[in-house]
Amino acid sequence: MRAEVRAFVVEQLADMNYDVEGLDDDTTLGPAGVDLESLALADLSVRVEDRYGVTFADDESEQLALMTVGEFTTMVADRVAETTSGAATSGAAATSDEA
Repeated sequence: MRAEVRAFVVEQLADMNYDVEGLDDDTTLGPAGVDLESLALADLSVRVEDRYGVTFADDESEQLALMTVGEFTTMVADRVAETTSGAATSGAAATSDEA
């Protein structure tokens, strides 16, 4: 899942006209890295939310700017896993309640 999320993030950065050549997991999203400004971070967050069904709190934007590409993709993959396992658990509970 992490590799899929990373590929999606890099694809979106390229689509947003950011230079992704030489981008690696240690590249920061904010200054001294990709150099995403707050509006671009919000755009990337919305694209990730739409694609993977995860959400970011409004107060996370500063934290996201300090993250590396690797940290961001790991966080998204972890949230997707939590959402998926939560849905599976609630689905199983609903099934057992119906029986």
